[in-house]
Amino acid sequence: MDTLSYKTTSANKETAQKEWVVVDASGHNLGRLSSGIAKLLRGKHKTNFTPHADCGDYVIVLNADKVELSGNKWEDKLYIRHTGYPGGQRSLTATELFNKDPKRLIDKSVKGMLPKNKLGAALLKNLHIFVGEEHTHQAQKPKKIDINQYL
Repeated sequence: MDTLSYKTTSANKETAQKEWVVVDASGHNLGRLSSGIAKLLRGKHKTNFTPHADCGDYVIVLNADKVELSGNKWEDKLYIRHTGYPGGQRSLTATELFNKDPKRLIDKSVKGMLPKNKLGAALLKNLHIFVGEEHTHQAQKPKKIDINQYL
């Protein structure tokens, strides 16, 4: 029996097979869409998933302005930050944040689902969000996928 056939290999930055994928956000709920995007960014859908390495795909999200929130979340969901000074707590509702920049709504949601370390920051750089149908990454020949199979 050949013992080398049982050897476990870990993927690293050099051996990862990274692809470019396009996800259409129109008509999807924010949380479910974000969890699918986080899985793609992290590489959890691949057989050679390694927790400490960036082996996920590059994700392009289109139609960020057509994402949905259920219930009263447009008015009730708060995004809170603090300036660092006394009395410096600031908050925005989901509607106010969406009106300022629709891309930030998806960006904040996906960021919360990634690791809170250097790897999470590196993975977030692989996410590209666009408001319309057009994107600037045509040269990478991304393939369009259905996000429902990764939810």
